[in-house]
Amino acid sequence: MVYCIEKLGRGSGAFERGVAALAQYKNRASSLTAPRSHVEHLEDRTEVKLGVFLSNTKSRRAKLTEDKLQALADLGLHWP
Repeated sequence: MVYCIEKLGRGSGAFERGVAALAQYKNRASSLTAPRSHVEHLEDRTEVKLGVFLSNTKSRRAKLTEDKLQALADLGLHWP
């Protein structure tokens, strides 16, 4: 599964890369849990600190837009 990062709109570059990295990681590892130190390398050679992205996104989830929350939910990521 390749995640379409254009779907989230303007101004979300880092978030889009994080979601793309999470989708790639999920496809390879069959998991949505990555160690905080994990770095995911996207096909365009971009490096995404996936563990940091997940930690920061979780702590800031109350401030995320519905589109961003939906992008995470589409991958199966849900936080209480």
